[in-house]
Amino acid sequence: MSTDTDVNTPAPPESEERVMGKDGMAALVDILTGRGYTVVGPTVRDGAIVLAELDSADQLPYGWGVELRAGQYRLRRRPDGAAFANAAGPQSWKTFLHPSRVRQWSADRTGEGTVFSADRTPPPRYAFLGVRSCDLRAVAIQDRVLTGGPHRDPVYQGRRSGAFLVAVECTEPGGTCFCVSMGTGPAAGPGYDLVLTEVVDDGGHRFWIRGGSREGAEVLAELPARPVDRDTREAARVGVTAAAERMGRTMPEADLRELMAGTLDAPRWDDVAGRCLTCGNCTMVCPTCFCTTTEDVTDLTGDHAERWRLWDSCFDLDFSHLHGGPVRASARSRYRQWMTHKLGTWYDQFGSSGCVGCGRCIVWCPVGIDITEEAAALHDWTRSRPPGEAS
Repeated sequence: MSTDTDVNTPAPPESEERVMGKDGMAALVDILTGRGYTVVGPTVRDGAIVLAELDSADQLPYGWGVELRAGQYRLRRRPDGAAFANAAGPQSWKTFLHPSRVRQWSADRTGEGTVFSADRTPPPRYAFLGVRSCDLRAVAIQDRVLTGGPHRDPVYQGRRSGAFLVAVECTEPGGTCFCVSMGTGPAAGPGYDLVLTEVVDDGGHRFWIRGGSREGAEVLAELPARPVDRDTREAARVGVTAAAERMGRTMPEADLRELMAGTLDAPRWDDVAGRCLTCGNCTMVCPTCFCTTTEDVTDLTGDHAERWRLWDSCFDLDFSHLHGGPVRASARSRYRQWMTHKLGTWYDQFGSSGCVGCGRCIVWCPVGIDITEEAAALHDWTRSRPPGEAS
């Protein structure tokens, strides 16, 4: 779906909502493939639910759930055969829209001099199947960062403008999810072409599906679906509401932007620095982190060279390296930079929080550092200080 607002036209009322059975998912994949999309969705691979290209709907993780804790991720079987009753995995859609490695240009030495050529590889045309509400917000945030300012990223823009988004509302939050605290779920916000809510009960396995764009309405009209019934709609809404009431984590009830600005000298930063390995896992799995660096490589002859753009992390010592050394040499300063930017100064740059409450940074931290626990500790510190004490 294009990021231009005129393309994201609401679907006509008569095709806004339908109900399709499990067999409709196969039809959806076929329809999107027939429209020229490369369909990407969740599937089980290497002991995790990952995002990968799908040849058919049979590859979806039917009957699989996950157990999430700080520093722990486990697959588990589900008796109900649901496809989307599992929380966010190690990857996000950033992997496809803002890939970790991009060749920017190459250069070849010839008899007539050095010839430079920019990489003009046509962007893939993706259909993302199973975009959770937190990740839907993450895509919107990256849209603002990478296409909304004066310095737009052509790689992201090319991949994003042709993408078709099929969102899935969450009915089964993970133990590390806190999207309610961040206002990003579990109900899907705007920005999708289609949105599904999965229902598995005595009435069968089915999906309440609604259109969110002109092309979404066209795809919906091609699906083997029937008019929505009240029981399905109500069951779907109850499932999403229940998910909101059993989040695994919460952020403190405070203005996080003010909290970050007012706790820069809190002793808690020393505590977390003593645990943090500065490995950068949290930034790699975060669906909104966008920082990159460049790397130049040559062949053995020296006649061919390439420049590549790579993901980078503010936990890397070289990230803030200036003449004389890094600006943020300590683990304390680097963790504080990441967290205060994510929850605080992101507002100053982009007008919103950079955190969507997906919980990936908690799960994939090798020592189990929990951003909600750290925020709560900082909040407790502000309340325990004597009145008038400077931060």
